Amino acid sequence: MTSKREARPQVNAEQQDQVEEVDDRPRLAVIVGNGITGDSRVQKTAIAAAREGWRVLLLGRSRSGRVERSWMGPVEVVRVPVWHNVRRQVAHDRERGLRSMVTRFRLDDSEALKRYQAAHRTWDRAQSAEVGTLQREGRAALRRNTLKAVLRARRTVYRARNWAYRWEGRHQSDPAVPVGEWRLDWPELLDLDLAFGPTIEKFRPHVIHANDVTMLVPAAHSAARLWAAGHRCSWLYDSHEYVAGVEWGNPLRHAAYPALESEFIGKADAVVTVSPEIATLLREAHHLSETPLVVANTPVREAVGVDVPGTGVRGLCGLDDSVPLLVYAGWVDRQRGLETVVAGLGELPEVHLALVTNRQNPFVQELLDQAAEVGAADRVHVLPYVPQHAVADYIASADLGLIPFRRTPNCELSLPTKMAEYLHAGLPVLASDVKTVRAFTEEHGIGEIFTAGDAVSFAEAAAKAVASRDTLAERITEPLLAELSWEAQSGALLDLYRRLAGTGPEIARPDVPWTITEQVQRPAQSEDGTASYNRWRPLAASDDEGVRLGMGIANYAGQLAAFASAVSREREDVSCEVVMASSATGFGYPADAYLDNGRLGSVEVQVEQVRRVLSGRYTHLLADAFRPVLGTLNGDHIGADLPALRSAGLKVALLAHGSEIRHPGRHLERHAESLFRDAPEDQVALMTTIAERNRRTAADSGLPVFVTTPDLLVDLPWATWTPLVVDVESWASDAPVLERRRPVVVHAPSKRWTKGSGRILPVLQELHDKGAIDFQLLEGVPWEEVRRRIKTADIVVDQFAIGAYGTFSCEAMAAGRPVLCYISDEVSALTGPLPIVNATSATLREAVESLLDDRAAGARIGAESLAFVRENHDGRRTAAALSSFLQ
Repeated sequence: MTSKREARPQVNAEQQDQVEEVDDRPRLAVIVGNGITGDSRVQKTAIAAAREGWRVLLLGRSRSGRVERSWMGPVEVVRVPVWHNVRRQVAHDRERGLRSMVTRFRLDDSEALKRYQAAHRTWDRAQSAEVGTLQREGRAALRRNTLKAVLRARRTVYRARNWAYRWEGRHQSDPAVPVGEWRLDWPELLDLDLAFGPTIEKFRPHVIHANDVTMLVPAAHSAARLWAAGHRCSWLYDSHEYVAGVEWGNPLRHAAYPALESEFIGKADAVVTVSPEIATLLREAHHLSETPLVVANTPVREAVGVDVPGTGVRGLCGLDDSVPLLVYAGWVDRQRGLETVVAGLGELPEVHLALVTNRQNPFVQELLDQAAEVGAADRVHVLPYVPQHAVADYIASADLGLIPFRRTPNCELSLPTKMAEYLHAGLPVLASDVKTVRAFTEEHGIGEIFTAGDAVSFAEAAAKAVASRDTLAERITEPLLAELSWEAQSGALLDLYRRLAGTGPEIARPDVPWTITEQVQRPAQSEDGTASYNRWRPLAASDDEGVRLGMGIANYAGQLAAFASAVSREREDVSCEVVMASSATGFGYPADAYLDNGRLGSVEVQVEQVRRVLSGRYTHLLADAFRPVLGTLNGDHIGADLPALRSAGLKVALLAHGSEIRHPGRHLERHAESLFRDAPEDQVALMTTIAERNRRTAADSGLPVFVTTPDLLVDLPWATWTPLVVDVESWASDAPVLERRRPVVVHAPSKRWTKGSGRILPVLQELHDKGAIDFQLLEGVPWEEVRRRIKTADIVVDQFAIGAYGTFSCEAMAAGRPVLCYISDEVSALTGPLPIVNATSATLREAVESLLDDRAAGARIGAESLAFVRENHDGRRTAAALSSFLQ
């Protein structure tokens, strides 16, 4: 850092809010063609600039088909979808060249050819029949001869067009062969420009940091367009790899990327790369006037030891300190050489391997299959990601870090990020003999080298490294770690931003932590504007001796939030955190943190959840609806997460709400009007599979199991009923009951088939048409309006297809409204008498008319309903039911 930067005044968060009222900070756009998640370099770049005082936009690619917005502390994170319109147009134009426009005139594809052939044959048959008719009748010789001539001419044209179409197909250029023009070989690069450009230009940055070759066009075009609009904007190209040396796996991409780099690299205002070797190659290959600035991708030294995961890799593998453990952290593909490592494990019977990577990667499964073949299946462990700043602490319990790369040009030319991560974790390295890694390892004496691709050589080097592990680790010195830190590497980059912008921030933000992670959505707000999570006791610090209860991720009908509030009221030793997976169309139920349902399969969500759940923040976890709490990369249900949760020492319980455990077949056997009779057939099959899987998980896990409605005890007879919780006071209503001449009857199905609406609507509509009731069907109505209507209704009609009362019934009873719904005999036997008017679709008319005939009795039922909810559903019984788990 320069003295100029160190001397600038610093500011806290409160002062910064005042500054942002007139935000004239210089703006930096950090752009990357991937989804941002897992790209530690771009994240650290954005955070470093934000700490420096820049206003930062981190722009990446969305895979959801929509714009995604979130925040990483003060860094605005935007992901944009990329549509392949240019690619499709180029493909169409290549097929429809000038010659093709002649040979395939108005025949764009094989379907068009078939239509032309059918039309011609239809015409030909009709005209041939006409000629035959004229000849048979012996008349109109001139007309007959004319038709014959036209037929011969049209048939000649028909044969010619078919021949020309086939000829063109044989002589068209192969679309898989490059033509030497990147705009034609890989037109997606222009699609990226169309997707990223508008967002960049709207932000009006002073500097654009373009990461990787795919961002060259958006950066160059946007900067030029901003200059044309009178706004000064410079841009730099950050080459993360030597593009010409990458095995891209596609001849079109292999031709396009180097050509694109060659055309644009000289137009950049500056060039940055990751190693001196690549910097030299870039300057020589492209005749650059200056050698690119080298900014190695290294860990943040300040963050090491700050956000330590509660359970490291050794704990997650279930190994004690005496077992040799190798770790590999990062992306897995064939260039990484891990098949050599797995093959070598066959010669190292005591050694285990931890792979910190994406389990859904197909190559990971290949490695696991290979491990089984060499007898090492129980010694290869696939572990979840953690945030980039926590990697060193996460892997520190291993013995050696692996860099087993194959000998490819890019692997030869730079130190990978994992080298610095291993050293900051205190791990010596076990590396293949790729040029730069070997030189660095041997220079500092921090590891052992083996021949790339040679399993025998690997096994010998591994045995040697394990034996001398402590000696090797002693050579990892503080000066070496300081050199390999992001603080040291990013200083020159921040100076470069200032030079390119011609200015820089005046106020630094050292209060922005290096450890910030992306927040998909801000906490929900209550009606008075206060954060809704204040309704329960916020999660205590990790050193607190009380129960720290994590809850997630379904939060159906806001029940986890209600449970948290109830437990907090009844237990002073319990603090809570509620995490909810939500969507843009979901109800805004309270939670401390939200996950985007559309991104549960992303690495970033898994990283966020691993940090949240496995870092020692929780002592207990209540997982609801059998949904995975660590994202869906491990699997799509809680069973896939249980090994990691157990290894982290968490006390876990399962909570079932309904459809995820209610078995369709058994329900159909017990209920004549089961909701599954009206459900879509494919839905029934899917729900059967899910219910059976979840029941097996509950049974095999041996964990405490709770259910929110008593009917679910039929499916999980060993479970404990934890009654639904409603905020009784918030539903209080002083509106009279059944005093209107024409009482208001409300029915609010989320999906009609789940409540048996199809069978009861005709009855209610008929009563409405006769003037007996004012029937209001609430579908597609905002929740606050539904709430208002319930609190002023005379009668609330709930479900007639399940056999139990749910959240909607409880809320209506809390408002003092009489409720009609179907209660099965098995539920009645469990609960005893209920203040609910029990009916079926066949007896609904009679039940409504009885309330209309004896309105005083209806009002009494409403009052009894309120008393029942206060006694059973205000949270006290629920907290008591959970007490044995919360020990």
